[in-house]
Amino acid sequence: MFVNIKSIKFLFLVTFFTTFFAFSAFSQHEEHAAATEHHSATEKFKPGKMILEHIRDAHDWHICDIGGHPVSVSLPIIIYSEKGLEVFSSAKFEHGHASYNGYKLVEGVIEAEDVTHKFYDLSITKNVMAMMIGFILLIIVMLSVARSYKNGLGAPKGIGAFVEPLIVFLQDEVVKPSIGKHYARYMPLLLTMFFGIFFLNLMGLIPIIPGGANVTGNIAFTLVLAVITFIVTTVTAKKDYWKHILMPDVPVLLYIIVIPIEIIGVLNKPIVLMIRLFANITAGHIIILGFFSLIFIFGEMSSGLGLGVSVFSVIFTLFMSFLELLVAFLQAYVFVFLSSLFFGQAIEEHHHAEAHH
Repeated sequence: MFVNIKSIKFLFLVTFFTTFFAFSAFSQHEEHAAATEHHSATEKFKPGKMILEHIRDAHDWHICDIGGHPVSVSLPIIIYSEKGLEVFSSAKFEHGHASYNGYKLVEGVIEAEDVTHKFYDLSITKNVMAMMIGFILLIIVMLSVARSYKNGLGAPKGIGAFVEPLIVFLQDEVVKPSIGKHYARYMPLLLTMFFGIFFLNLMGLIPIIPGGANVTGNIAFTLVLAVITFIVTTVTAKKDYWKHILMPDVPVLLYIIVIPIEIIGVLNKPIVLMIRLFANITAGHIIILGFFSLIFIFGEMSSGLGLGVSVFSVIFTLFMSFLELLVAFLQAYVFVFLSSLFFGQAIEEHHHAEAHH
C-alpha cells in the first residue's frame, strides 16, 4: 500500500502549516491595520507595499505582531568600511525607525547617513540564514542516507526512503539520458542543486522560523546557481562545442550573422535558468499574498464584504499553498533538467566526418 501512517502524518503536517500560514498572515495584517488606525484614520491599505515587504530580504526574522508592535528575531549586521569591521544587532535600527553608528535601514537596505561614506554590507540577512539552515539540514539528511548504505543496513528508512527514489529518478530519467556516458562526473553537482533548491523551496512554504524566507525567489541566489552552471558548461565543453559556436557549418560569408547569434545563445542559457526559477517562485508568493490583499481591499469598502471575501481568499490560499508544494519540486527538477541538457550539449561528440564517409 502506498498510503500508510507516515503519508497521513505528512499530509496532516502540510495541511496544518498551510492553514497556519493562512490564518497567521490574516491575523498579522489585521493587527497591523488596527495599529495604523492610531496614526491615520484615512490611510489606505497598500497591497503592493505589503507584498514587497514579505517577499524581499530582511535583516530580522519577523514572527508576528502583538499590539501593533512587531516581534522578530534580530540578525547580525556586519559592515566593513574604512573604520574597520563593525558588528552589531539589527535591533539597533528599531525596524527602520532609528539610525545607529552612522547607518540607517531604509526599506530593508542599509544606507550610510553620510552619502560619501563607502562601506561593504556583509550582514547575515534572513535569506542567508535560511540558506545556512537549509544546507545544514541537507547535509544531515544526506549523511544519514549514506550511513545506512555504509553500515549495511539496507534501504534507508524515514526521510531517507523519500530521498533515495528521487536520486534514482534524477540519475536514470534526467541526468543519464541528457548527458550520456559521462553523467557520473556531474551527478554530485546536479544532486546538490536539486536538493538545495527543493529544500529551500519547502522551507519557504513554512510560515514560522526557520521557514518563511524567499531564498529561491531572490534573483541573487538564482544568479549564482546560473553562473555555476555556465562555468561548468564552459570549462568542461569539448572542441566540437566551440567549433559549432565559433566555426559553424555555414558559408563563411554568414559567419558575421551566425557567430553572434550562437554567442548570444550561450549567454542566454544561464539567463533563462536565473529568471525561470526566480520568477516562478516569486510569482507563487505574490499570488498567495494577492489573495490576502483582497480581504483588506474589500474590507475597507465594507466589513461584511471583507468578511465574505475572506472565506474565498483563505480557500484559494490553501489551494495555492498545496500547489506550491508541487512547484517546489518542479522548479528544482526543471533547473537540473536544463542544466543537464546544457552539460550534455557541451560534451557531445559529433561525427560529421564519419557521416560523410
